[in-house]
Amino acid sequence: MSCWMPGCPALSMCRGLAALPITCLERAKDLKTRLGILLHKPELGHKTGSSSKLQLGSRRRDSSRDVLEWRESFDQLLKSKSGVNAFHTFLKTEFSEENLDFWLACEDFKKTRSKTKLASKANRIFEEFVQSEAPREVNIDHETREITRKNLSGATSACFNEAQAKTRTLMEKDSYPRFLKSASYQDMSRQAASRGTSKRSHT
Repeated sequence: MSCWMPGCPALSMCRGLAALPITCLERAKDLKTRLGILLHKPELGHKTGSSSKLQLGSRRRDSSRDVLEWRESFDQLLKSKSGVNAFHTFLKTEFSEENLDFWLACEDFKKTRSKTKLASKANRIFEEFVQSEAPREVNIDHETREITRKNLSGATSACFNEAQAKTRTLMEKDSYPRFLKSASYQDMSRQAASRGTSKRSHT
């Protein structure tokens, strides 16, 4: 609709729109588009929401079972990704997370297939965690440190085995029991047990 006559309603409307800032017009268009999407796809949003709730419920059940299994053994804790994360957070409060980081680095190291990468990774791990005065030096004895140093000359996937075993034993006998007694784990354990009881009462 166009009009060149003075006083024409269409002409007044065009002048009014032209006077508006461009950002206002852009926002209006964006709002219209969003409303159109919501009005035309209500059932999609409903299905997505239901699916998310089901997945969330499943994850909660899995995590509840996991949390309670962590106290069965140190191996159970290390097998759980969320358990390793929770244990790592606890170790940070004791300023000893380098022990777990070293253990994880060794686990990753064992999966390396390239001999070139094996050698470079071995040197990097040794320099970061094992050598004397390393930035994140782990608590191992001098003899184990020297054995590991010698292993670097012909790096294999087993060159950190002894140092890793010593660090693991230290965590299992020292840090792990304290983790189970910590307020953070006790709280997680109570919540997990509560969810388990609630689930049984509804079945």
